Amino acid sequence: MKAVAAFLLVLCYLAASHAWSCNEAPRLYNAAQVDAGLGKVIARDTSGYAYLLIGTSWYRLTTSVRFKHVSVGPAGIWGADTSNRAQKFIAGQFRQSSGASVQQVDAGGAGQVVGVGTSYHAYCLRNTYALAFAGSGSLSWSYLGRTMRYYSCSPLKGCWGVDTSYRVYYTQTIVPSSCGTSGWYQISGLSLKVIEVGTDGTVFGLTTSGKVYQRAGITSSNPRGTSWSLVSMCMSVRHMSYDLRNLWVVTTSGLLMKCTH
Repeated sequence: MKAVAAFLLVLCYLAASHAWSCNEAPRLYNAAQVDAGLGKVIARDTSGYAYLLIGTSWYRLTTSVRFKHVSVGPAGIWGADTSNRAQKFIAGQFRQSSGASVQQVDAGGAGQVVGVGTSYHAYCLRNTYALAFAGSGSLSWSYLGRTMRYYSCSPLKGCWGVDTSYRVYYTQTIVPSSCGTSGWYQISGLSLKVIEVGTDGTVFGLTTSGKVYQRAGITSSNPRGTSWSLVSMCMSVRHMSYDLRNLWVVTTSGLLMKCTH
C-alpha cells in the first residue's frame, strides 16, 4: 500500500510542477521528521527512533533513546529526547546533557545549537559548548528573550523562527561564540508551523494546513528575501528539510520523498 501511495504521489507531483521533481526516498517506514545538513540526512520515525541515511539504507542510531526532534549540521548530530533533554551523538552513541529542557533543536548554524524549550522559550548553545561537549557536565544555554515554537539556522545567512502565534521571524546574525543576535525582524505573508533553512540560506516553510512554501528573492544583500512561492505537493506534508539542492519531504501519511530542482 505504501509503495502504491508513493507511486501515485510521484505521478501527481510531476504532473503538477515543472520546478521540482520528486521520487520516493530510501524507504523509512512511518517517517515523522527529517533533517539534512552538510551532506548528511537524519530522520525520526513515529516511534521516536533516530536513523542516519548511508547510501540507500537507513541505520538506526540507538535502540535505547527516543526523540521528539533530531538535527544534523556543523555542530554534529543532536536530538531532543522524549524527556526534553538535549542529546549529542558521540562515538557511536547518544549522550544526554543536563541544563535547559528542550523539545526541538537545530544544529545547522555556525557551530552553535539552537533550541525551543518546553515553555517555548528560545535558547542558544554557544559553539564552544556545543562542539566541546563530550557527554558529561551541564550545558549552559543562553535564553534569547523571546518565545518560539520552531527555529532553524544557517551558518551563512542567519536564523529563522516561528513563534507561538505562527508568525515568522528572521535574524541575520546569531553570534556563534556568544549567542548574541542582531535583532528579530517579522516576515509577513504566511502563517507557518515549521521553518527550515539550508546551509546555503535557502528557506522553506510549512503551513498549518501542510503546504510547503519556498522563500523567494534571497540574496547576499537581502537575506530576508522578498516573497513566498508555493511548492506544489499532491499530499499534505508533515515536515521537510533542505540541503545541497535536495528537498526532503515527509508526508502526513509517513512517506519520505526526495525532491530535486
